[in-house]
Formats: sequence, structure tokens, C-alpha cells
Amino acid sequence: MSKVEIFTKGHCPYCHRAKALLTQKGVEFEEFEIDKHPELRPKMIERANGGSTVPQIFINDQHIGGCDDMFVLESQNKLDTLLAN
Repeated sequence: MSKVEIFTKGHCPYCHRAKALLTQKGVEFEEFEIDKHPELRPKMIERANGGSTVPQIFINDQHIGGCDDMFVLESQNKLDTLLAN
């Protein structure tokens, strides 16, 4: 099973959409709420190569981007392959 990490904020609709897609697929993920833990924000930005918006999603330590990026992978039938590794 893949290691999935997602950096989020509580009020973020894109974060909720991304988490809903992962949950719908039965994928467990580790969530880092940067509004509750702002000390994690610099780590997120560094890992996301400067990406400062949320969500920032990582699968097996590979940065895949945000919610829209994940939905593009899903529409191209590539997300399941990433999640299966």
C-alpha cells in the first residue's frame, strides 16, 4: 500500500475534495493540518518545491501537487497506479 500524505487546512474546500477522493478509493492517508500546526508549513513548502497552497499531496514521497492535479491523474487513469505502488 502506498504512503499518502496530505497537507491541509480545515476550511479548505479543495482539501475536502482531495480527502473525499482518497477516502472513496479506500486509501489511508496521513493528514498534516497546517492551520493547527503552522510549524509544518515551511516543511510542506520545501517538499512541494515552493508550493504554498493547500492541499499539497505526496504519494510515496513523490509530490503530485494539489487537488486539481490529483483529479487530473484520476481522469487519466494514472492515480490508481501511483496508489498501488
